[in-house]
Amino acid sequence: MNERIKILIAYDGSTCAADAIHDLPRAGMPREADALIVHVTETWLLPPPTTYRIVEEVSITSNSVGALLARHLEEPQIKADNKYLEMLAKACARLIEFFPDWSVETLSLQGSPAREVIRQSKEWNADLIVVCSHGLTAKKWLTLGSISQKIVNEAECSVRVVRGEAWKQGSPSRLLIGLDGTSAARAAVEVVAGRMWIMGSEVRLVVAREKSQKNSEWLLNYVEDARKTLERAELSVTESIEEGDPKEIIVAAAEEWGADCIFLGANDSDNFYENRLLGSISTAVVARAHCTVEIVRKK
Repeated sequence: MNERIKILIAYDGSTCAADAIHDLPRAGMPREADALIVHVTETWLLPPPTTYRIVEEVSITSNSVGALLARHLEEPQIKADNKYLEMLAKACARLIEFFPDWSVETLSLQGSPAREVIRQSKEWNADLIVVCSHGLTAKKWLTLGSISQKIVNEAECSVRVVRGEAWKQGSPSRLLIGLDGTSAARAAVEVVAGRMWIMGSEVRLVVAREKSQKNSEWLLNYVEDARKTLERAELSVTESIEEGDPKEIIVAAAEEWGADCIFLGANDSDNFYENRLLGSISTAVVARAHCTVEIVRKK
């Protein structure tokens, strides 16, 4: 991961949202990046003409949480919303604690959380959206139309959906990559290979094929090429080719192996309209997996 990337973090103050930030040190993130922590106050009515927006860049050397809050609270319009500012300031300070060289901003908006996160990711040209699997405004993650699932389905960039776990900081990661022979899956391999993983991290390549299909030379070469790419990144790699439904095989393999994160490439079929179908592989895996899932979209 050589280029400076832009990471948008959807944050609502819930325990799950905090877990999404705590997960980032084990996500292979670069030493330098631009991050935007976005909080959306859910409203059902149209916002006033002057929708309030706050953007604050934080420097770890000059801005403590208290100083950040003090500057925000000087504005009378913002005083009523100081609880959100305090929440964002703490999230910002925590993120900078993990990544001192990141440039971090916070943004508070009003509206539909999923819609505003997607819109902001487009305006800001984000490379990755980080969102928790459920939060304060989503009653059930598996409910069709939930915030996280809508973001997964409709975002134009990669999306990382975090399920909170009590991770031990500094421990190696177990990463499962679902392969289907497409360039999208190849992009997921390249993303994993390009990140900075803790020494000892492992990757398992899982290929799910129909019973009528055979392990053709082309498929074996495809898997071998993926393995070599990951091994060049000093990752330990194993592989598995199984028969059956990819949605079921990937989820079961991740749980059995104890994967920390599943990586999937967003195929051509994973577009705005077709991704609404319950048969979409990425949508189904995100909904059913026990662990974090990252859907990789090439921009």
